Amino acid sequence: MATRNVTRYQRPWIIAFITPAMILTVIFTLVPAFTLLSYSLYGWESFKRGDFVGFTNFERLSNFPFRGDFGGAFRNNVIVFVTLFLVQTSVGMILALAIYRLRRGKKLFQAIVFLPVILSLVIVAFMWKLFLDPLFGPISSLALQFNLPWLNQPWLGQPGLALFTLIFIGLWRWVGFPAIVFLAGMNSINEEYIEAARIDGASEMQIFRKIIFPLLAPSFTIVAILTFIGAFEWFELPYVIGGVTGQPGGSTTTMALLFYRLAFGTVDSATVDVGLSSAIGVILFIFVGIGAALGSYYLRKREIQQ
Repeated sequence: MATRNVTRYQRPWIIAFITPAMILTVIFTLVPAFTLLSYSLYGWESFKRGDFVGFTNFERLSNFPFRGDFGGAFRNNVIVFVTLFLVQTSVGMILALAIYRLRRGKKLFQAIVFLPVILSLVIVAFMWKLFLDPLFGPISSLALQFNLPWLNQPWLGQPGLALFTLIFIGLWRWVGFPAIVFLAGMNSINEEYIEAARIDGASEMQIFRKIIFPLLAPSFTIVAILTFIGAFEWFELPYVIGGVTGQPGGSTTTMALLFYRLAFGTVDSATVDVGLSSAIGVILFIFVGIGAALGSYYLRKREIQQ
């Protein structure tokens, strides 16, 4: 009976605290999503809405001349996700394990590793753009000084290298986040498990594989889902470095960048297509939402199994 009284007492407070968050979610998530969907179902002349066209804008994405741009942008997003997920997660876990095993200076190295994450992405982009400048950048100067011709290249000017250079910059800036998440997971592990394994003669590698890594499943879920969402909503870094057209030659174009370009045009072209850009936004919203939900369900299911 006492439990029921407490529940009745708490219910108004729960509703009071949840309601503002629900209102903000409706205003800034659901309303824009349904507005975007409605825009994608109409024809547009610049920013003037025309007649209802149904799913014509979605069909246009699969036909010439937009099929190549859309397919290329989606492929770039997949490359970004796969590369960041494999490399960034691995490096982040290695950094977390190295800091976890330190006897001294843990706070200092945590701050050093996490520092790039709190830097402005615009500042990071311009900083690396200066570093990689083939004429007066410090990397080119070092390459000439130490006779390293492979290092003296236009990293941001070659279509085959530009996207991976951006991925490297993104990895440098964001790797501190998974490192801190994994480190928090390691710090939450009961030390008695590790000490018991050491007493039984387990090596450090066996302790990591059999104890630490399985118990990091919740941290891994957070990192994987956020990496997936961030990779398919990649916009700021390619926009600042490669511009709205995804230079060089569109090799750094992502779906978010293509959406922006079709919605607002470019410097040399004032032509916009709000219907087509809205269709890309709807596809991106649905794909990211379903992908994040399925990934979260599958990974959390594995957490329970472990």
